[in-house]
Amino acid sequence: MAERTPTPGLEEIRLYDTRRRAVVAFEPLEPGRAGIYTCGPTVYAPQTLGNMRPQLYPDLLRRVLMAAGYEVTYVTNITDVGHLVSDADEGDDKLETAAATSGRTATEIAATYTEQWATDRRRLGCLEPHIVPRAADHVDDQIAMVRTLETQGHTYVIDDGVYFDTSTFDRYAEFARLRLDDLEATGRVDAIEAKRHPADFALWKLTPPGVRRQQEWDSPWGRGFPGWHIECSAMATRYLGTTFDIHTGGIDHVRVHHTNEVAQSECALGVHPWVSIWLHNEFLDLGGEKVSKSAGHVLVVDSLVELGIEPMAYRYFFLQAHYRQKQDFSFDAVDAAGTALRRLIGHAVAARDADGAADPARVEPHLRRFWRFLADDLNAPRALAVVWDVVRADDLSPAEVWAFLVDADRALGFGLAEAEAPDADASGSDPRIDALVAERAAARAARDFGTSDRIRDALAAEGVDVVDTADGATWRRR
Repeated sequence: MAERTPTPGLEEIRLYDTRRRAVVAFEPLEPGRAGIYTCGPTVYAPQTLGNMRPQLYPDLLRRVLMAAGYEVTYVTNITDVGHLVSDADEGDDKLETAAATSGRTATEIAATYTEQWATDRRRLGCLEPHIVPRAADHVDDQIAMVRTLETQGHTYVIDDGVYFDTSTFDRYAEFARLRLDDLEATGRVDAIEAKRHPADFALWKLTPPGVRRQQEWDSPWGRGFPGWHIECSAMATRYLGTTFDIHTGGIDHVRVHHTNEVAQSECALGVHPWVSIWLHNEFLDLGGEKVSKSAGHVLVVDSLVELGIEPMAYRYFFLQAHYRQKQDFSFDAVDAAGTALRRLIGHAVAARDADGAADPARVEPHLRRFWRFLADDLNAPRALAVVWDVVRADDLSPAEVWAFLVDADRALGFGLAEAEAPDADASGSDPRIDALVAERAAARAARDFGTSDRIRDALAAEGVDVVDTADGATWRRR
């Protein structure tokens, strides 16, 4: 493979690795290539706006790696079997439960919500995954991995299934910094009495006698279905190899799902580390609670559309906070992000359609600064602040602004090259002031307090006061 040619500013990419608890340089296992696996949706119910955050930041990561000259293989799975209602390996499969309560088949439910998830990813500007494996299509791979663990002495069988014996893996507690003598610290309950240790987890669950499930397969241990954790290990290994570069997911996966993935994969494959860098996003918060189906907050992309908010406003909103920070959700905040995005599109269209040629030497320092922030653990808020600096710059021609924007949009994903001029705002608000308040919010999120203060002072000079609230900033005329 030819030597990669990185965009200036992306000569070195640094990412926060959960395993090492440190920001580290990305060093691919194979020069010029990068493999990413993202834990995808469990398709038993609508995929919420909270579920989309673990898809948006790997999309940003992928775009940055591509701009850095890497050939990226991106895999995100579909969990359509095996995800129990409890991390303690008790209860039934979420798809089976949904089927029993809805009168629909598990296959129908999975197809419906897989399509909703895939459609909403596109509406939010995410690139299409290269591979989207379904767990139910890879049961043979999962059985093979369990058989390998069994021959190595890492498993035992009890009445309800095959379990991984965590005492056989000395590093089990390292990934999540668990205290195995403290059941509360593991986040699990010793619900299965026959388990040797509360941390032991199911690799294969057996169908109880006299029960017939919609999704079950024959195995060396009896008819049943795979455990949730073994699915991701088998599929990631199938498509990315016995070791690969980056594994992503939500912060809630660290203590159980990803800890178990590490244990079974490193044992079965005889490798360490199985994954070079682990990235985890923090939650989206709604009134102090993460947006989730279990909390009863089923907010989806269509929830925005029903209020007249474009889906891409949510992408802009996402970029206003670092992926490792909790982000407070409100419709007003997303609406304000949409206002800022419309203003950015307006600037882009005007610059794109203007006459004249850009001087690359004048554009390059701004692009280098933009990409350097993204190379620093995907610092999107700081990168967005650079975008607005360029748009407001008096010393750049429209052609130079456009040259910057079209290059930066490789990461932003707003589709500026095809964008049309936004319609005039008919809401009765002031879109110019709304956009300035949104710019100030982006600057504050990026800790660019100089820009934030300048915007506040400029509005104050016009007789407009900015009011910071728990739900974001608002404004009022004196």
